[in-house]
Amino acid sequence: MVQEEMTKLIERLLGFLTIVSFIGVISAVVVQILARYLPYNAVWTEELTRYFFIFTICFGAPLGLLKGEYINVDVILKRIPLKIRKYYEIVIYLLILALSVVLVMEGLTFTEIGANQLSATMNFPMSYIHAGFVILGVFLAYFSTIQIIRLLKNQYNFEQGYEEE
Repeated sequence: MVQEEMTKLIERLLGFLTIVSFIGVISAVVVQILARYLPYNAVWTEELTRYFFIFTICFGAPLGLLKGEYINVDVILKRIPLKIRKYYEIVIYLLILALSVVLVMEGLTFTEIGANQLSATMNFPMSYIHAGFVILGVFLAYFSTIQIIRLLKNQYNFEQGYEEE
């Protein structure tokens, strides 16, 4: 299906961007550590680390949602019968979808505000960083919709790591 291929492509792209962002975090921190011992002043590394960290979350969090790796409270889930759990999960993903829509709308406003601001040490428009919230919201909305569809089509496996008492 086209939708599955598109989802796989987006999943690979977000995975790649997550890795690149995380490598950026590590690289900036290494430069920051080395700058303490070398005659080089790297005041920009703290800010760059923060930005890479934001994008690592913006690219990685939707993948966690798609793969079902968000934190669950097992004590509650083990007490919910499998027949009811499907609807419980749908409600959770609907709440995530609603929050994602709000995140996109407010992120767009935030991004517009950032167009008039420059970063403190790197001197580029903050709208580039603020756009991360829009990216996060769009992909959370997309993947929560995918999960709702999987649940409605009974393509979601609750048996993995779940034991009914």
